[in-house]
Amino acid sequence: MLRSSLRPVADRVRLRGSGLRVVREAFDSVGFAPLPRGTRIRAISEPHGYGDVTGLWITAREADPRAGAVLYLHGGGFVFGSLRSHRHLAAMVSQVTGLPVLLLDYRRAPEHRFPAAANDAMAGWRWLLDQGYSADQVVVAGDSAGGHLTAGLLSELTRQRAAMPGAAVLFSPFLDLTCAQLDERDAIQRDPYIPPERAREAARQYAGDVDLDTPGLNVLKGSKRRWPPTLIQAGDVECLLGDSERLAAAMRMAGAHCELQVWPGQVHVFPAFFHLVPEARLALDHVGAFVRTAMSQRMAA
Repeated sequence: MLRSSLRPVADRVRLRGSGLRVVREAFDSVGFAPLPRGTRIRAISEPHGYGDVTGLWITAREADPRAGAVLYLHGGGFVFGSLRSHRHLAAMVSQVTGLPVLLLDYRRAPEHRFPAAANDAMAGWRWLLDQGYSADQVVVAGDSAGGHLTAGLLSELTRQRAAMPGAAVLFSPFLDLTCAQLDERDAIQRDPYIPPERAREAARQYAGDVDLDTPGLNVLKGSKRRWPPTLIQAGDVECLLGDSERLAAAMRMAGAHCELQVWPGQVHVFPAFFHLVPEARLALDHVGAFVRTAMSQRMAA
């Protein structure tokens, strides 16, 4: 369905002006998916020393706020995606991990370019610590561009020599903003709905005139030695798979624990399709098991 319907549209649409408005509205329609029964949602909007923190506090029926929390950074190429589009996925993350989720409403490009979204991610992290959670009680998670923000947050905490979260979870992270290798992968196996040109356009919208080798944008560069146990899930038909493979290799070379799962026949951020795809539900079960293990014991590399 994606290959025959969405990819042809994505090849033509541009992420600016009326085209971007249409993409944002269409993507937000995903948010009408039903939430797990018993899910509680509370709006968050608070000033903070690191910047205003807005988002949704999402708690599944069996989630225990005393056990920890998840900071979730949604995807959408830095330019679309919202609380509406991702609340169903965040609610499932809360259900499988047994932890409440702060789904952060970070500023989007092109209205707000780098480092606005990265600064908002740090503000969300600091806000959770101010709620009384220790760093190792917090899981940082994100999909696509949210995976880049997650990696950027971990990189910044590494540079600050600050305490690291207890675990990280990345769904199909969009990490290399130069978009190297995307055309080559897409030529070998056509991505069902992520055109390489749209990925490049999104990266340009976010970075603006800032050099892509700048810390905070080049998240594949730099030490990964202190990074927390990390789970990466990606599909084997997506052109961004190389980003996941490169991050996993860098973490392993640094002696950090990284589990890379490449799911056959699955597309970009396939866990978001858990209402339709059995593999998505199974992948989310793996997320819950990984987080519970990581939060209960130190995982050896």
